[in-house]
Amino acid sequence: MSRVIAIDGPAAAGKGTLARRLAAELGFDYLDTGLIYRAVGMKLTRAGLDPNDPAQAEAAAKALNPTELQAVDLRGDDAAQAASKVAVIPGVRSALLDFQRAFAGQPPGGKGAVLDGRDIGTVVCPGAGAKLFVTASVEKRAERRLKELQSRGVGAIHSAVLADMRERDERDSTRSAAPLKAATDAFVLDTSDLDADQAFAAALDYVKSKL
Repeated sequence: MSRVIAIDGPAAAGKGTLARRLAAELGFDYLDTGLIYRAVGMKLTRAGLDPNDPAQAEAAAKALNPTELQAVDLRGDDAAQAASKVAVIPGVRSALLDFQRAFAGQPPGGKGAVLDGRDIGTVVCPGAGAKLFVTASVEKRAERRLKELQSRGVGAIHSAVLADMRERDERDSTRSAAPLKAATDAFVLDTSDLDADQAFAAALDYVKSKL
């Protein structure tokens, strides 16, 4: 795990953009672990099943095919909500843990791996060579999400996005299975007052010092 970069943090903190840039810069393989949970959640939603149902969610997770990570509906808010629901179910997390660890331990390109999510540094890859916890104020994250939605032509208002963000934060940080928190040895990067280039420069300096 010495060539693994684990990146965690709440929604809209900028960790996905940062993870992809680090992977490209270092020639590492990248895995957006949130897509795995989104894929499970949407698999249930499309079938008219309840993402809150532990038995159904666990069965969907165990049957997940890597090709399902390419589905076009995994980037929307419906997928985000469904993912947050299935992610609190211990059986789902257990079913998807091996997939993530296998990717980290044997990345396709063989050079290294960057994984981003909610519990990479604490649960999935506690032995990762570099760990970052990317965060920002909830107000700033709601502002970013609103701009993202508007750029996609999705109608939304700031108060609703902010309320949704707070609800997701509460659910992710208080769940019994691998709650969202920074690993004790993670570099905490607050992007509230940083643009993408500044956040990337700070993260890259840290990663290079660790790897």
